[in-house]
Amino acid sequence: MTALFNQPINNQLFIPFITAGDPNSEATIDLALALQEAGASAIELGIPYSDPVADGPVIQKASSRSLKNGMNIVKAIKLVPEMRKKGLNIPIILFTYYNPVLQLDQESFFALLRENTIDGLLIPDIPFEESEELREKCKEYSIAFISLVAPTSSSRIKMIAEAAEGFIYCVSSLGVTGVRKNFDDSIASFLEEVRKHSKVPVAVGFGVSSREQVEQLAHMCDGVVVGSALVREIERLQPSLLDENSRRDAVEEFKNFARTFVS
Repeated sequence: MTALFNQPINNQLFIPFITAGDPNSEATIDLALALQEAGASAIELGIPYSDPVADGPVIQKASSRSLKNGMNIVKAIKLVPEMRKKGLNIPIILFTYYNPVLQLDQESFFALLRENTIDGLLIPDIPFEESEELREKCKEYSIAFISLVAPTSSSRIKMIAEAAEGFIYCVSSLGVTGVRKNFDDSIASFLEEVRKHSKVPVAVGFGVSSREQVEQLAHMCDGVVVGSALVREIERLQPSLLDENSRRDAVEEFKNFARTFVS
């Protein structure tokens, strides 16, 4: 099993998501460092994609902004060493759909991941049953393959949870990513079932958008994944993030917002 977190998990994990290249490459690097300073345990770095089937409107818009800036999977991966040079030392999980991987071919893709110090990989449009080749490649390159499990997985939960690496990403509700006010009443029993079979931390994502929700989930899981709420804040701060004279203050404001999700 490939480890993602090299030390014991004593506090709740905070795993934020940002889109590479939104609003530009320089800001992405600064935002990643701000998330580390805010207490992030790892960062999901999203590859912008033109047909993101699992993403809601907030992240779709971020992908669109990033693609217009010329971002692609290779450029995004190569941002990570720049983050490392500036002091980023937490794990980076690449979040990408499978088509960009196919366009590169798997050998080139995994060589890029290794050369650029990527720690984990999450591909939401590959069902677990069809992921064996990718999981084997990840083991070969010492990269954690992050599995998604949803309430509808039912009889598949045990199989997915027992094979999970790094952490297991529990989808809080059906549908795409996005800010939600409430979770379904069945989430507690769902997470209890996942935890029964998982040997890695259990994190909840898809809809975690407030401090209150983090506290609500704290006794049910080992951490949270926060995406749309952070990406929406980046969109709000975009004019200041794009201006070199105001970027530092905007990044500080973003960091303070991100801290609200750290328990």
